[in-house]
Amino acid sequence: MEIMTARQALRAALALTGAVALTGTGCSADVPHRGHGSAAPGASAAASGAVPSPGAPGIGDPLMPLDGNGGYTVRRYTLDLDWRAPGTPFPAGTTISATATQALSRFDLDFAGNALHRVTVDGAPAAAVREGDELVVTPARPIPRGGTFTVRVTYTADPTQRRQRGDAIREYGWVPTPDGTLVCAQPDGAKMVFPVNDHPSLRAPVTFRITTPPGLSAVANGRLVDRVRRPGGRVRWTYDSEEPIAAQLIQMAIGKFTFAESAGPHGLPVRDVVPDGLVNDTEADRSLTPRHLAWLEERLGPYPFRRYGVLVGDTDLPVALETQSLSVVPKDDLLGDRVDAERNLVHELTHHWTGDSVAIRRWSDLWLSEGHARFYERLYSAEHGGVSMEDAMRAAYEQHDQWRHDDGAPAEPTEPTLFKVMRYDGSALVLYALREKVGDDTFNRIERAWVTRYRGRAAGTRDFVALASEVAGEDLTPFLRPWLYGPDTPPMPGHPDWQVDPVED
Repeated sequence: MEIMTARQALRAALALTGAVALTGTGCSADVPHRGHGSAAPGASAAASGAVPSPGAPGIGDPLMPLDGNGGYTVRRYTLDLDWRAPGTPFPAGTTISATATQALSRFDLDFAGNALHRVTVDGAPAAAVREGDELVVTPARPIPRGGTFTVRVTYTADPTQRRQRGDAIREYGWVPTPDGTLVCAQPDGAKMVFPVNDHPSLRAPVTFRITTPPGLSAVANGRLVDRVRRPGGRVRWTYDSEEPIAAQLIQMAIGKFTFAESAGPHGLPVRDVVPDGLVNDTEADRSLTPRHLAWLEERLGPYPFRRYGVLVGDTDLPVALETQSLSVVPKDDLLGDRVDAERNLVHELTHHWTGDSVAIRRWSDLWLSEGHARFYERLYSAEHGGVSMEDAMRAAYEQHDQWRHDDGAPAEPTEPTLFKVMRYDGSALVLYALREKVGDDTFNRIERAWVTRYRGRAAGTRDFVALASEVAGEDLTPFLRPWLYGPDTPPMPGHPDWQVDPVED
């Protein structure tokens, strides 16, 4: 009881004060520098000179205080999934290679999976307690600061496990398809799939080993490195993410798929994964990816990953998702109007520069991810048969005070309003206002600098304002702060005739 009481007190303090700061190692990629620490695995904590203590149960994000965990960084995840059939629980295991950033008496993993079977640390049985969405692991021996260690968790995965939200996401977690599944982990649904250090600022490479029944295929982020036949006609598919990846951006899908391969600019490998019955009907829109890549590279510079592709979801998903290197796009998005299809495709592709490569530092920075994706989606669409950029932004301006009232200002969301319209068109409007303020040339240089300087890193609102000011040669804080915070929409530069509609309760 003493341990549980102490943990509850720690959680309360963390939620109220954000005691674990979102700065330093907790917000950079979840992969430590080579050679970090010198203590050998299993070395005594006393030898390191530090008294072991529990790792924090979260990294202190004000909107989701228990997302992520303190006391360690993850060097790699290895996922083993022994898929059986749609809607059927199946054996699973996750191996986590990590480095302690403090002397650890115990540590947490974010985990909301089904039945837990066994937890080991460096091969030795470890005590494990479920507390809500936290898995509290106490190793047989404390882990010294700088020590590397390996956690193995075996459990039963439940592909029917999903959760609901009241914003654009609506439903997330495991997403059923007619013959298998896919994953939509955003915002914090990866913990329903595997034990994880789950915050968008934390990244690590992932190895996926997925075994499927005869006649089904598996796909995941990154590159297929191995495919091995198993007894009974089953097949084990092994994928490597190639790059560190945030938990919300993982993708694992099983089904009857066709793999359609082509090339983008500079020979970039493009691999679409399409349910067999949807190949022909979606080909016209999917074939536009090389054009979309070239268009975005002209504005944002080189595509930041080693491959790309679209996973066509045979689902009724309400939204597409920028799962890293393999965006999932619902079939209905590709079976209707071409202009609408291109908007969705460009939106998810843009995220690979802003949101995937440049990760958000905390959840309140989501406007940087969704606002950029919506801005370039609208800009592309305006050039290719859609609504003009000015008309789209004027319509957003008219509703901006109402959105501020309902959903919070662009950089001031609450957890329930994270994926409301303010983070999309409302945040794209901030970027449009910045472009109107500084001019096209300076704005374009700001954008290039943003995705270049913070490539492979996490960055936040303060970083963006500081970089924009640096590139523009003037302090843009007095201009951007009213746009990002507070109840009232500022005047739009260059458009004195634009008016905001009155707010209705």
